[in-house]
Amino acid sequence: MKIFITRKIPEAGILLLKKKGFEVSVYKKDNAISRKELFNKIKDCDGVITLLSDKIDKEAIDKMGKCKVIANYAVGFNNIDVEYAKNKGIVVTNTPEVLTDSTADLAMALVLACARKIPESEEFVRSKKFKGWAPELFLGTELRNKYFGILGAGRIGTEVAKRAYAFGCKILYYSNSKNQYLESMLKAKKLPLNSILKKSDIISLHLPLNQKSKNLLSKEKLSLLKPSSIFINTARGEILDESYLIKMLKQNKVASAGFDVYQNEPNLNKEFYNLKNVVLLPHIGSATVEARNKMSLLAAKNVIAVLSGKRAITLV
Repeated sequence: MKIFITRKIPEAGILLLKKKGFEVSVYKKDNAISRKELFNKIKDCDGVITLLSDKIDKEAIDKMGKCKVIANYAVGFNNIDVEYAKNKGIVVTNTPEVLTDSTADLAMALVLACARKIPESEEFVRSKKFKGWAPELFLGTELRNKYFGILGAGRIGTEVAKRAYAFGCKILYYSNSKNQYLESMLKAKKLPLNSILKKSDIISLHLPLNQKSKNLLSKEKLSLLKPSSIFINTARGEILDESYLIKMLKQNKVASAGFDVYQNEPNLNKEFYNLKNVVLLPHIGSATVEARNKMSLLAAKNVIAVLSGKRAITLV
């Protein structure tokens, strides 16, 4: 059976597929595969391992003449038309849980970078401007006793809350359902979205992108944020009105923000580059050796399971 992987991923999963007797081909170039080449490669494959940068829409799925499984190398799957794949008899899988800690760690790194002005301070030293200790040099803010708003209390949101609680923050969360762990162990309070936006000193976004969450944080919602607040996005750029948040950052209506994801990435809004109160990362939430190896293995195991007539391990 033939497996096509749309971009080079860690060897662990590739070696496992080959060990199980699959014929594996990998797109070798260090860029997203073109639509034309993608269509050519997937037309006779039994399974495909895709990335978030791959748009697997109806047109792409119709090219999959033999495909039985699309294994997305990500926890998100908004790049795939899941319903259409299901209608065509194709199983869709993702890689949840294995990247939870890495993404939660990065979210907290962004919080600390914003709160303590780390990027500006580091650039200051590299520019040889540091002349010695000064009483008001790069004054930041402490996390203890700050209200920390978690938007999306799933696996990653819960882990971020645990880390924030360890720093002495008071946890608020927005979720469709009650998170018993957060409430019993971290004394967290479940509040409506507007209340969290108004009250929180720090907002960390962890909602999946879907029709309900798209542009959830509209101009009206973002206007509720405190001028002293820190906003962190490690979820998806399309969940908020990014242009309006940039406007708020320019006018100091939000103190600072940290981004790992963006609308239209990798084509960032050019206004980002002129802002001093933002931290910009290149979508590296799961970028640890441990997480990426586990993602590779899980994607491979899902392919093996489906093509062996078994249930997928992490079925979307």
